[in-house]
Amino acid sequence: MPIYLNLNALRKNMEYKKKLKKISENIYELPKQGRMLVPGRIFSSSKMLCKIEEKALEQLANIAMLPGIQKFSIGLPDIHTGYGFPIGGVAVFDINKGVIPPGGVGYDINCSVRLLKTNLNLKDIEKNKAKIIESLFKIIPCGLNEKSKLNLNDSDLKEILINGAQWAVSKDYGNKKDYLYTEELGKIKNANPRDVSQKAKARGKSQLGSLGSGNHFLEMQIVDEIYNEKIAKILGLKKGQITFMIHCGSRGLGHQIAKDYIQLFNEKYNSLKQIKKSKNNKLNNRINNELISAPIKSELGKKYLSAMACAGNFSFANKQLITHQLRESLKNYFPNFRAEVVYDICHNIAKFEKQKINNKQKKVLVIRKGATRSFCSKNELPKKYQSIGLPVLIPGSMGTASYILIGTKKSQEISFSSMPHGAGRIKSRMQARKIFNPKRIKKELDNKNIFLKTKSLQRIAEEAPKAYKNINEIIKITCDSGIGDLIVKLKPLGVIKG
Repeated sequence: MPIYLNLNALRKNMEYKKKLKKISENIYELPKQGRMLVPGRIFSSSKMLCKIEEKALEQLANIAMLPGIQKFSIGLPDIHTGYGFPIGGVAVFDINKGVIPPGGVGYDINCSVRLLKTNLNLKDIEKNKAKIIESLFKIIPCGLNEKSKLNLNDSDLKEILINGAQWAVSKDYGNKKDYLYTEELGKIKNANPRDVSQKAKARGKSQLGSLGSGNHFLEMQIVDEIYNEKIAKILGLKKGQITFMIHCGSRGLGHQIAKDYIQLFNEKYNSLKQIKKSKNNKLNNRINNELISAPIKSELGKKYLSAMACAGNFSFANKQLITHQLRESLKNYFPNFRAEVVYDICHNIAKFEKQKINNKQKKVLVIRKGATRSFCSKNELPKKYQSIGLPVLIPGSMGTASYILIGTKKSQEISFSSMPHGAGRIKSRMQARKIFNPKRIKKELDNKNIFLKTKSLQRIAEEAPKAYKNINEIIKITCDSGIGDLIVKLKPLGVIKG
């Protein structure tokens, strides 16, 4: 039976991509049109542009319609379709006129990455690599419904939501240096547990110190290449050194907070009044559902930001507990084992920052979804890093390299001091399950001498390397566009997936 293509539909689907204008190497602009208040800006190569979904560009245009948005909406090299905001999306809002959409931060609040440097090299772990991964897999709960081994009471949880990683260190699950090398010192301010529902608290109470599922992982790596010896030395990294990367978020607590506030926002602002309605406009309906927003300074806006901060602190504490479990497990193999935090950086969060708007420094709300901040020099960074800037951790897809970059002065001007957070999907999880054979993927990893442990074959298919963009191309675009400088390449040796 012949297949007929609807050419009109295809032309319609290409409308955003066709309107992109190249403004410099690896930077494209989506011109302001319709109700867009600012243009969109895309960081991509001509090679990668064809892999960007039309829906992601549509979402970039949608957020450019939100009140108080400044300069432009941004799609970073890993941009792909998300909920409301594209993942790899950045937007900056005037704090007096702007809005906060929970869908902009997303459901996995403070999904983030921590890198640990160790006193081990490849010779130390080569014979025991599989055993090390096996033991970590046993000690660290991972998977969708896995529960913590901790017995938290209500008082503990309250302290965790306020103090984050600092609570964990106060309970001897680490040391002060751990949170000194964590974004916001592992404790986001203005976090009030009263703004978190009992349902969210109940979900979080049983999950602290667990890895979760999806693209979250714990990976044993080796420093494979060093591109800047001076900065790598400041970071305490050298070629052949063993590192561990932890990628996870606020688990069910953060998910429930997002769900709760999207519902609360919808009840109060059942139509996004800031965007003019027009008859039979499907775009309005979609924006209402996925980008429902409250003014930043409204009572509901403040409560959401407080609850978001609580989820962010839970995430920092979660990684601190996993770090503690990792240290305890590795001491069974190496009595003098040491693992120090290189840095711990947020992916999905909204932050009040000073950014350059119309040639003036201005306090704004920066929303980064699937993106990291990349200050080139800030007093709030650890003293050791103030001369070099923020280490940005960019993990690859399963079985591919990860990278450490440093922010640039140019990124302050053109990307609101933002960089991508990873490779970025090109296949949805559902598509990946249909296309990729998990047993074949595991065999391919085995052939690369990468040891994998997971509780779900389905997850292996979902996280197949070919379900993601090429991380090397993402890094090249980032560096060539001037928003990041390449410092270190990390190669995987073993990985745990939920």
